[in-house]
Amino acid sequence: MTLSSLLVQLLNGLAGASTLFLVAAGLSLIFGVMRIVNFAHGSLYMLGLYVAYSSVEHLAGRIGFWPALLLAPLVVGALGAVVELALLRRIYRAPELLQLLATFALVLVLKDAALWLWGPEELFGPRAPGALAGAVDVLGRRFPVYDLLVMAAGPLVLLLLTLLLKRTRWGRLVRAATQDREMVGALGVHQAWLFTGVFALGALLAGLAGALQLPREPASLELDLAVVTSAFVVVVVGGMGSLAGAFVAALVIAEVKALCIWLGVVQLGPFLIAFPKLTLVAEFLVMAAVLLWRPWGLLGRAQAPVRLLARAEAPLHAATPGQRAGWLLLLAALAAVPWLAGPGSYASVLLVDVFIAALFAASLHALIGPGGLHSFGHAAYFGLGAYGAALLVHHGQLPFGLALAAAPLVAAAGALVYGGLCVRLSGIYLAMLTLAFAQITWAIAWQWDAVTGGSNGITGVWPPEVLGGGAGFYWLALALCAAGVALLRRALLSPWGLALRAARDSAPRAEALGIDVRGVQWAAFVLTGALAGLAGALFAFSKGSVSPDVLAVARSVDGLAMVLLGGVQQLAGPLVGAAAFTWLHDSLARATEYWRALLGGIILLLVLLFPQGISGFAQYWRGLSAMKKDAPGGPA
Repeated sequence: MTLSSLLVQLLNGLAGASTLFLVAAGLSLIFGVMRIVNFAHGSLYMLGLYVAYSSVEHLAGRIGFWPALLLAPLVVGALGAVVELALLRRIYRAPELLQLLATFALVLVLKDAALWLWGPEELFGPRAPGALAGAVDVLGRRFPVYDLLVMAAGPLVLLLLTLLLKRTRWGRLVRAATQDREMVGALGVHQAWLFTGVFALGALLAGLAGALQLPREPASLELDLAVVTSAFVVVVVGGMGSLAGAFVAALVIAEVKALCIWLGVVQLGPFLIAFPKLTLVAEFLVMAAVLLWRPWGLLGRAQAPVRLLARAEAPLHAATPGQRAGWLLLLAALAAVPWLAGPGSYASVLLVDVFIAALFAASLHALIGPGGLHSFGHAAYFGLGAYGAALLVHHGQLPFGLALAAAPLVAAAGALVYGGLCVRLSGIYLAMLTLAFAQITWAIAWQWDAVTGGSNGITGVWPPEVLGGGAGFYWLALALCAAGVALLRRALLSPWGLALRAARDSAPRAEALGIDVRGVQWAAFVLTGALAGLAGALFAFSKGSVSPDVLAVARSVDGLAMVLLGGVQQLAGPLVGAAAFTWLHDSLARATEYWRALLGGIILLLVLLFPQGISGFAQYWRGLSAMKKDAPGGPA
């Protein structure tokens, strides 16, 4: 650890901060004005890098390196405008979570589009021309000149955006919409074109960030999710809608990572700490600390209440005798599958995956639907249950039954800790704090090789032969998942469930009625965490192994997709969504290399046709049929 190495690492941090800010600035503008959690923003960054590669390769010899490079953000900005006009404009009146599902589907489509256009291999661009290809001396160490240019890009863009937002009429409208977009519309401003301009500008900034990375890193299909996660962290830490806050947050996070790399492995008393390993979770540790200290971010402030544009949600009702009979018939039919198709048939294996996904989705639905507690990190409890079961069997030598029973308790313990901290926040800040805790848990599983097996995970976690050799495990999974869903349904229809909905609809009114809002929400975290942990334990035993993937962001996103695809406003929604999503994923993945694009296209079609989800549309159709039947002159 020398002064020169510290200075070089800090300079590397500044270059990384500049890139991160460019991505986060566009994301902050889009969310601040449009209230859309744009999961596709990382895909726009990825496309900026790919388009820059192609434009430089084919056009640099004709128009020069820099014009060819800067063509990429213009293309991505134009694509952003098309996306807003063709897709997002059609779902502005849909629930915000459904808009999130649409952007998630867009991620799938754009990833496969990039795969089709550029192939699966990483693509390395040329070095910057002229003097920018060299390096400067920093206390005896070499530092790339091009990185100095990247470092300057962030402050320059911040200055230009500040001038745009404060010195132009369009910028003043954008700032006004950030504070209260409904009032802006009431004043006669054409919001649709304002939204188009904001989304195109945000896409252009993401494309610019990607294009500037061409001489620094290869274009890769795996960039999208990693980049958008870091960008969301920066936006939340800085404060939603604050460009200056995003800039400060990017600096803090990038320099914390740089310091971790510089410190290396340090002996602190009896402990040997490898600081470079902390770079995997540095931004999430910073975010958790900032949000627990300042719930609105470093330079943010409480958002104005957003007026409800979507249709009011109908109250939950207990199942009718006919519906109960239908559910019992469905359970009986599912129980008969091993006899009809064979205990080891592909249908039985796939249905076990559906049961597990349904329990996981139902637990998440109870949290984000009736609970109103948006979570981007529900995989934490799924993974804690999976790892809890695997560790109890592998290291604790517990029998299968005890390990399966104890796994939900492990997940519930994690939910008790995480939920107690999360209920202090609300909205996007709550969602991002759940993501932070999930990523911290994932990093522990990834790096604690001695206990969790690291990236290899834990193998050899199978149920006993009496269950694993026939239909026993199938029936066990069906019974436990059905019992878990029934428990959730009963809880949500109980007085506690009514209190949870009251806290969601109006926390001040609920508190005035004597409801312990935080206590009720905390209990929701623990209950849903335990059931997600049960799903995780069943997953571990069904696959015979567990790896850090069970804790990854993608697992949480899949759960959200299942809930939103089925419908948030119906208790059957997550079950229908889990079945549809799992079946589509399996069928398309076996049919074509570009299954993501097909899956994303189908999800987009369902979002546009059935904005209330599959289950919500079915309920609407039943209600419409009943109205026609009861109308004068209707069918007898």
